[in-house]
Amino acid sequence: MTVVLQIGDRAITAEELLPLMAGYQMMPRFIQEILIDQAIASIECTPDEAAESTQQFYAQNQIAEAGARQAWLERHGMTEAQLQSLATRELRIEKFKQETWGPKLESYFLSRKDQLDKVIYSLIRTRDVGIAQELYFRILEGEQSFAELARSYSQGPEAQTDGLIGPVELSVPHPTLAQLLSLSQPGQLCPPTRVGEWLVLVRLEKFIPAQLDESMRRRLLDECFNNWLKDQFDKFAPFKLTESTAATAP
Repeated sequence: MTVVLQIGDRAITAEELLPLMAGYQMMPRFIQEILIDQAIASIECTPDEAAESTQQFYAQNQIAEAGARQAWLERHGMTEAQLQSLATRELRIEKFKQETWGPKLESYFLSRKDQLDKVIYSLIRTRDVGIAQELYFRILEGEQSFAELARSYSQGPEAQTDGLIGPVELSVPHPTLAQLLSLSQPGQLCPPTRVGEWLVLVRLEKFIPAQLDESMRRRLLDECFNNWLKDQFDKFAPFKLTESTAATAP
């Protein structure tokens, strides 16, 4: 058996390496990185792009000087060619995202918009049906403010913020609550509604529609990429070692 790695007194053979990675839960990340490299194999950078990415990588890792760079290579067990590939890898991944999902991003955004829209709302939660009804009518008749009643009666953390929550995306609240908010107009007070173990009073304060700006584009591109990567990885699960590499990891 060929020793490929010496760590202290431990000599690790080629046959042991994969089982050890599996035992240390490194295999999923390893497979994902291989899948990414396969996907970006055909993605190229211009000389200027490569030079800029390399300089940024050197600066981030403080290896602009030749001596520091050589020490870094030795510490990571890498060659100069591997370093150059690593330095442009993030750029090539971003290009892959743009080429693969950029043209579809607007339609993907529209399909997700209902969950991406944000709301600011006021909430009171209680387990007592009678109290919920009484508070509803007090607010409706203007006897007391929502904020005052939330401070006194709400049984959740919103009591510390006068009942005010948000802005949050509509995917965050409980689905029943999210549906109430999506159907409400600003200032509209909803009657007591059962949400899990609670009876809630909710009033929409502000609706903030999602916009496909640069920040949202980047987020959705990352989301598409991560969903793709998960799908690709799931094709390999459960991962099994071949008999030739089977061994017991400590």
